Amino acid sequence: MRPLLTVSVVVLAAALALPATAQPIGGEQPLLRELAAQVSPERERATDARLVGFGTRHTLSDTASSTRGIGAARRWVAAEFAAISKDCGGCLAVETPSQVFTGARIPKPTEVMDVLAIQRGTTDPDRVIVISGHIDSRVSDPLNATSDAPGANDDGSGTTAVIEAARVLSKHRFPATLVFAVLSGEEQGLNGGHVLAEYAAAHGWQVEADLNNDIVGNTEGMSGVRDNSHVRVFSEGTRTTETQGEADKRRYNGGEVDSPSRNLARFMDRLADQYLTNLDVVMVYRTDRYGRGGDQVEMLKAGYPAVRVTEAVENYTRQHQDLRVENGVRYGDVIEGVDFPYLAQVTRLNVLTMAALAMAPVPPRGVAIEGAVTPDTTLKWAPSPGAAAYRVWWRPTTEAQWRYSRLAGPATSLTLKGVNIDDFFFGVSAISAEGFESPVVFPGPPGTFERAPPQKP
Repeated sequence: MRPLLTVSVVVLAAALALPATAQPIGGEQPLLRELAAQVSPERERATDARLVGFGTRHTLSDTASSTRGIGAARRWVAAEFAAISKDCGGCLAVETPSQVFTGARIPKPTEVMDVLAIQRGTTDPDRVIVISGHIDSRVSDPLNATSDAPGANDDGSGTTAVIEAARVLSKHRFPATLVFAVLSGEEQGLNGGHVLAEYAAAHGWQVEADLNNDIVGNTEGMSGVRDNSHVRVFSEGTRTTETQGEADKRRYNGGEVDSPSRNLARFMDRLADQYLTNLDVVMVYRTDRYGRGGDQVEMLKAGYPAVRVTEAVENYTRQHQDLRVENGVRYGDVIEGVDFPYLAQVTRLNVLTMAALAMAPVPPRGVAIEGAVTPDTTLKWAPSPGAAAYRVWWRPTTEAQWRYSRLAGPATSLTLKGVNIDDFFFGVSAISAEGFESPVVFPGPPGTFERAPPQKP
């Protein structure tokens, strides 16, 4: 008589053999390759050089000058967006929402202004995909608003990526709305991210993703070793807006690593594998770098899925530093520290992600799962606008990426025979008639892409 363990292994192997192996999101899409090819490192170098040319872009710097300070820099970005809009027949609406802040790093009331270029969707305009970067810069003293602070990488690189993404994507039309957001006040307390989040809520945006690009152009680490083939994508594990009741249930049934932001990171990882050469996404299971933060945090607080995109290796002699040379080391965030072919690759990742999300249907809503005390697992979901079919995904609970999948066709439920709910994590994606596929949605509140009301402090 065979041991029970052997029988279980055979049954499990048979269950895993039923579906095909993991499949790329949506299959090959020529549009995505076309868009990626249009990103220009030469244009990005020129854009970043123009930003550096404003001397300092500190949030508290001059706003009246036409050549120096954050006011001149913001007006230049708005003009760039306007020029891009002219080239696309007025497809971009340029908005400049602002709020007045005071705080530890803003000693007197100061207006913090964002510059947004909004490309309204053709059929699903309330669904919004955002790319963001912050324009403000600083030196060693966070209150020093007068010394030169080139901010070529932090975050001239992110702002440059936003502007280049607008230039490339504005040449095409998408069902969902694209927002190109250049934020201020990040170094003074994530103020620009707060302005963006409140603007999104006030305008009823259904933000599906915020791709926050902050420090995305350097490839030389502190050791001198270069890494131009990886980019980190940080994502929260559990939703910032999770309620106590949701947390209790999630701790018992799982979902700690399946927030919408985390599944957005997985989506980006697969796109990079499929469409980019020599750029691999490193998913980091944190909201941000240890003890540090970025504007995506404010979007998460508002209940929107968001990730932080950051270079693979950082060089801290080039971040938040006075311009100087000490012991043969050149300190300061100067343009020589930006690798523009690498920045172009990171920009391509953003462009691919925004286009793929905007072309895909809304991620499935109302995803529910059943399977207790049965050998089978059943998933159900609500119809997703724009979906022609759905795919059910699953993976072992200790694996980072979705491994197995089965097409459900146009049905809104699927039973996986012989796949035990206890041994895997599950999710559902929606597929358009053209083959564009949404991110995977984990069942229940832990995984939903729908906005949850912010928790009261």
